[in-house]
Amino acid sequence: MFEQTGNWIAFELLHLSPANALGTAVQFFIMDTLKIFFLLVLIIYLMGLLRAFVSTEKVRQLVAQRPKWQARSLAVILGSVTPFCSCSSVPLFIGFVEARIPVGVTFAFLIASPMINEVAVVLLFTILGWQVALLYVLAGITVAYLGSVIIEWFKPDRWVESYVWDIKIRQQQEQAAFKGHFKERHNFAWNEVKVIVTRIWHWIFIGIALGAGFHGYVPEAWVSTYLSGTENWWSVPAAVLVGVPLYSNATGVIPLIEAMLNKGVPIGTSLALMMSIAALSLPELLILRKVIRWPALAIFIAVLVVAFILVGYGFNFLFV
Repeated sequence: MFEQTGNWIAFELLHLSPANALGTAVQFFIMDTLKIFFLLVLIIYLMGLLRAFVSTEKVRQLVAQRPKWQARSLAVILGSVTPFCSCSSVPLFIGFVEARIPVGVTFAFLIASPMINEVAVVLLFTILGWQVALLYVLAGITVAYLGSVIIEWFKPDRWVESYVWDIKIRQQQEQAAFKGHFKERHNFAWNEVKVIVTRIWHWIFIGIALGAGFHGYVPEAWVSTYLSGTENWWSVPAAVLVGVPLYSNATGVIPLIEAMLNKGVPIGTSLALMMSIAALSLPELLILRKVIRWPALAIFIAVLVVAFILVGYGFNFLFV
């Protein structure tokens, strides 16, 4: 439905052509705006509804009673089995933080969720074989687990925005909804949608606009040309940096990765780009900035950039 609507608006109403850069960029902007806001509203509402049915205090106690490694492992597993893109994972991240689950543990979910996608893994299996698909999953799990450990060393709790911690009123509303009927629970969930979307909607538009410009005006041939060849040591870091302005989930970026591999781009460079697009997108960072302050955001970016570069070099070394 969204694809047909986006095509009709971009190519019929605005008289644009998919063959030129402007038409491609506008279509990307419309499609991603519809998709992201739909998913954002849906996920926030469902999370709010879940919190109204399940006491977050009990969830917090359940996690708090477990050793840190078990809680972190559960977060990675939950992230691995949820087919969310990076932007859709942020509302869940906020819900976990508000439930007083340790911030370091929640980062494990935030990293794993967009990077490991069941459909993407199946596509990787069909294109590159089970060995590469399995190694990609293991690499994603390792990055999520160790990355969250490293982030936790810096005590990121101190950089969470104050409004996230200031949840006394929300806790009272949540407890009332938990004890009430479906109408009260619906009202609580819808209020969560209004509060969060009001805070972040303009950042989403900025991130999508930047991603659309890059998507429309930077040709795929340029990416393939300058990122090909294992002798170019800078190709893996460049792939990671190029992936940040682009926005997609792991499944959506598979066709680009396949095209790059067909043009001779090394597998490690291609997968580093895939991880960067899926888990380190600019829209996600702009939304996440409304939850955590710049120092925590900078640490999050640095840890993932280094991790994706190491993964890229590792795959290039293994599959020369």
